[in-house]
Amino acid sequence: MFDLDLLNFEVEKCNLSQHPSIYSTATTQVPSDIGVGIRRKDTKQILGIVSDKYEITQYSDIAEQVGEAITKSGIDLTEVITQTILSEDSTKLELTAIFPEHARSIDGKGDTITPKFKFRTSQNGTWANNGMMGHHRWDCYNTLVDGNKLAWIYGRHTKNFSIPAFAAKIGAAAEYISNDGFKKMQNWYTHTISRDDAINLFSSTLAKRTDNVSRNNKPNKVMLSNLMKTFDEENRHILGRGLYEKYAARDNGTLWTAYQAATAWSTHTNNMSVKPLREAKVIKMLASSEWEELELAA
Repeated sequence: MFDLDLLNFEVEKCNLSQHPSIYSTATTQVPSDIGVGIRRKDTKQILGIVSDKYEITQYSDIAEQVGEAITKSGIDLTEVITQTILSEDSTKLELTAIFPEHARSIDGKGDTITPKFKFRTSQNGTWANNGMMGHHRWDCYNTLVDGNKLAWIYGRHTKNFSIPAFAAKIGAAAEYISNDGFKKMQNWYTHTISRDDAINLFSSTLAKRTDNVSRNNKPNKVMLSNLMKTFDEENRHILGRGLYEKYAARDNGTLWTAYQAATAWSTHTNNMSVKPLREAKVIKMLASSEWEELELAA
């Protein structure tokens, strides 16, 4: 889907003293806690200076996994418009995909919304990992471009950015758009649930555990806390104003944000033996009486 040939290079960290073009004396040892360089392996070109905590993510891995998730979703790729833009000496990446076959009319005339995927990142810290997928309305009366988000990602490179988790979010959004269970997912997107509903859902499914002392079912508090934090972030970005809104400002979410929180948890691991077990738990959650009760209320 995206131009992988353009991204066919890797970057690595390097000690700044290895580059006399940056420091006049090549033998000078620059402590890594002050800063390290980011360079292309092939050309040795310096792309930026970052902290030692900076987590490198290869551009080709992002483009390949996200493209694969979109392709497998069933979304119609006829006449799809894609862009892979590498700018400012390979320091910045922008990926775009527009799906005209899924354009929908708002008023039955000329006012339409068109699904669009957009992602930006950088290797020099100027852009965080940030992206979204949703329906975009190209022209509205105040001449602005707007749209509703079905999936999002935002995080600095010093945070734990998971490509599989991001790809899973985009894949789920693409399934929503492609009419594969569209009506069901549309109900999920619009049906409001309270935080208490989400707590009960996760406590009875994903975070459920049996206490070895009392032999009663009690939620795993750490897992439940992580799931609810993700649930709150999904509500903040998909239903709210994103970073312009105070964290945990909403007491309600939707079945869609609960689903996205669950799939984010299931894919946010590099342990390939753990991932299938988590995915199986999410499938089990969707077949649970707790989920069915919430879904029927929609």
